[in-house]
Amino acid sequence: MQRLYSTFAHGWPGAGLLCLRIIGAIAALHFALASVAPIPTPLLTVVEGSAGLLLCAGLWTPIVASALSLVELWCAFSGKGDFWAEILLAAIAAALAMLGPGAWSIDARLFGRKRLILDR
Repeated sequence: MQRLYSTFAHGWPGAGLLCLRIIGAIAALHFALASVAPIPTPLLTVVEGSAGLLLCAGLWTPIVASALSLVELWCAFSGKGDFWAEILLAAIAAALAMLGPGAWSIDARLFGRKRLILDR
């Protein structure tokens, strides 16, 4: 994960990524629970629901966001829901996959840079 992102953004950029992750998670959970498709697909429901939970925590963000983006694009172009809402969620997920999770995430704690203090 550390090779994907040179740093995990702190300060205002980190807060912006946190907001983006939370909004993406809320939207993914809404689509998973609302099942706007005429025939709810269990696999899509599981992928959207688990992606929402993992995005909210900031765990495996690039993998989860990429998968969510692909699922939402498929849903948008297959006519299973609201086209523009699905496109918006796919764009949010793609942005998170490219930008990273930010400093306030489990990914940053697990894979971020560590500071070693050596005592003499």
